[in-house]
Amino acid sequence: QVHLVESGGGLVQAGDSLRLSCAAALSRGTFTSYTMGWFRQAPGKDREFVAYIRWSDSTYYANSVKGRFTISRDNAKNTVYLQMNSLKCEDTAVYYCAADQYYRGTDFHEYDYWGQGTQVTVSS
Repeated sequence: QVHLVESGGGLVQAGDSLRLSCAAALSRGTFTSYTMGWFRQAPGKDREFVAYIRWSDSTYYANSVKGRFTISRDNAKNTVYLQMNSLKCEDTAVYYCAADQYYRGTDFHEYDYWGQGTQVTVSS
C-alpha cells in the first residue's frame, strides 16, 4: 500500500510560480521502485496527464506543460515535487499525485495509488 498526500496548491496570478509536493508513505517496497506521476482535472474535463518521473530520474511531460513545469523526486524524503512556472489560467485544476510500481506511462487508469488532490487556481 502507498499513501500519498499532496500539498502546495493555492490561488496565484497568471505568470506566477507554485511548487506542489507529494509525500508518500509506503507499507511495502521502496519509494525508488515507484514511478511517480502528476495528473490534473479541471471542472467538466477528464483527468489528464501532466508529468511522470521514473526511478532512474528520467522524466516525461505533457506538451502543454513542457518547458514550464519540472517534476523531481527526493528519494530520501519519499517525496515528489512539481515546480510550476509561468502559470496560465488554463492550468487551473485539481492536481493529483499518483504512484505505480510497474506501469511507466501517461494513462491514469494504470496507476494504482492516488492522493486526494490539491487545488491550483490561476487568475488573470
